[in-house]
Amino acid sequence: MDISVIICTYNPNLKRLHQTLSALQKQSLDPLLWELIIVDNNSSNGFDAYVDLSFFPNSRIVKEEKQGLTYARLKGFDEAQGAIIIMVDDDNMLQSDYLETSLNIFKDHPQIGAAGGKSLPEFEYEAPVWLTEFYGNLALRDLGNDTIIAKWKNTYPDAAPIGAGMAVRKVAIQSYIDAVTTDKSIITDRTDTSLTSGGDNEINIQLLKSGWELGYFPELVLHHIISKERMQAAYLARLLRDTNRSWVQLLEKHHINPWKKINKQTLLLRKIKAYLTYKAWKNEVNFIKWQGACGMLEGRIKL
Repeated sequence: MDISVIICTYNPNLKRLHQTLSALQKQSLDPLLWELIIVDNNSSNGFDAYVDLSFFPNSRIVKEEKQGLTYARLKGFDEAQGAIIIMVDDDNMLQSDYLETSLNIFKDHPQIGAAGGKSLPEFEYEAPVWLTEFYGNLALRDLGNDTIIAKWKNTYPDAAPIGAGMAVRKVAIQSYIDAVTTDKSIITDRTDTSLTSGGDNEINIQLLKSGWELGYFPELVLHHIISKERMQAAYLARLLRDTNRSWVQLLEKHHINPWKKINKQTLLLRKIKAYLTYKAWKNEVNFIKWQGACGMLEGRIKL
């Protein structure tokens, strides 16, 4: 098996999941050369009864009862038989040549451990003008049309792959698997109640520190479906707060954190100061950025 496509899902929206699967049906790579693994992470909506996998000759749904994206991914990695693993969210639509292009990239670049490309928005509803400021937080990105290769230089590279559409060598991901299964300080990814993030970044850092390179390849293109709920200020505020908190902890864990620890007793005053600095009362953008700043402060008291 050349490629394993892994979709980790929890109570998925059936319309978006069908769009994801429809895009996979259109892949140019011979379906006999890749497998599809859907990891059901404790879903309660019975989605599997409405999913038709008959198009995919190598496909299955497996269950992971331990809640959280990190555990679902580990289950998928363990099940994967392909030399290349491609992580697809249940709201991603891969361009028709995504799998074939990924395979060629890894053949042409033997030192690349993980690769990603463009993640372009597919809005279910008209997006507010100000949303562009938070594209990166919504796993949307376009770094241009030039290939970018990154090595470990004691800093987190801007061109590191994001989780949506991340392609990774199975032999390279072993360093991450070892870290997750042995390191009690691992920062787990989002669950049904938390938007804490860090899993994608943890994978990238582990690969870099193991000597692998990371790559941004503009020919890898997917469309990321953005629901109305994810465009709401309240959602984005919580997203930035949770992810910024875990971001500080992740950088500290790998000794590349530029921020100093702060005293817990000063936290409230710092948040009030940040509220005034960002003028959080004025509009959605300012409020969201203030919540992001609060997450950074909360992360720093735990250093």
